Amino acid sequence: MSMNIKSNYRYVEWSLRLGLAAMFGYSGIDLIWHPTGWHWAVRGLPMVFQNIINAIGINTYLQLQGVVELFFALVFLFWIWPKLTRFVALLAAFEMAFILLFVGVDLTTFRDFAPLGAAAALYFLLQDKP
Repeated sequence: MSMNIKSNYRYVEWSLRLGLAAMFGYSGIDLIWHPTGWHWAVRGLPMVFQNIINAIGINTYLQLQGVVELFFALVFLFWIWPKLTRFVALLAAFEMAFILLFVGVDLTTFRDFAPLGAAAALYFLLQDKP
């Protein structure tokens, strides 16, 4: 691989990592600090998921989701574990797909197509890293 391609590869990887870390970091913090502002995000879920959320409480569920999203953000910033980052990118892509499929596409959730694409791209970009 030429030096220019390696350099471009790093720019692409870090653009994806930083963008995803910023998004998951912001939403993670907001989910923890302001769970009631996210109640809309758990509407209309399949009953199996709604029962789990109801059992632990909606605010507790959303705060736990915030902790998970903060973990995702931190993993995207750590360059020393590309396999973990690749796995978290896959989980992030599934999370965004789940939101779009079960919460639905509206004037807020349509923005989840971008992190879905970014997480999927990072997953495939890291497939050859040790």
